[in-house]
Amino acid sequence: MRCLIVEDDARIAADIAQALEQAGFRAEHAADGESAWFMGGTENYALIVLDLGLPRIDGLTVLKRWRSEGVDIPVLVLTARGSWNERVEGIDAGADDYLPKPFRMEELVARARALVRRASGRVNPVQQVGRLALDTNRQTVSIDGRMLNLTQLEFRLISCLVMNAERVVPPVELLEQIYGDDDSRDVNAIEAVIARLRRKTGPGVIGTRRGFGYFLEQSP
Repeated sequence: MRCLIVEDDARIAADIAQALEQAGFRAEHAADGESAWFMGGTENYALIVLDLGLPRIDGLTVLKRWRSEGVDIPVLVLTARGSWNERVEGIDAGADDYLPKPFRMEELVARARALVRRASGRVNPVQQVGRLALDTNRQTVSIDGRMLNLTQLEFRLISCLVMNAERVVPPVELLEQIYGDDDSRDVNAIEAVIARLRRKTGPGVIGTRRGFGYFLEQSP
């Protein structure tokens, strides 16, 4: 799942990116409001982490522009501790949640997961689709109770299929979600990851609709 981190402090941005990537996200970074406005309005992200104190265009203005343009990506706003007025303004502007600085990375990751689950209509951290169970808190995937040993790439792909369990997901969308803006990749990379996953899950878990994409089998 792709996420956008909007933070002008390079060290903080790197720490957030590391924490979210360890949690199964594919993190991208914007260091100013103008870049963030463009990226958030033109790219497909599962989550945006937005600091309000940004150069060029402040975070609150960026958020208002996104919402006025119909961008409905979940946004977790980072605010200065004690700035209750920033929190109110952020929520009024369309923020889905806020986190005051300084914060623990564990809390940021937990809130990020909750926002993504809520946006996909799923509240429980353990998602069951057919024979497959995904635990977003423990970052585990099991088939009929048997734990799978997955790479981060495989976990991100499975997570994307779970969060879109009601539809067929095109290879290009999967490519975008797990590799981000790496233009050197093509759909063959997705086919290779799917092939590895099928060897681990066995038959009857990941389905293919020719010419359309991949989906998770719903029948147990």
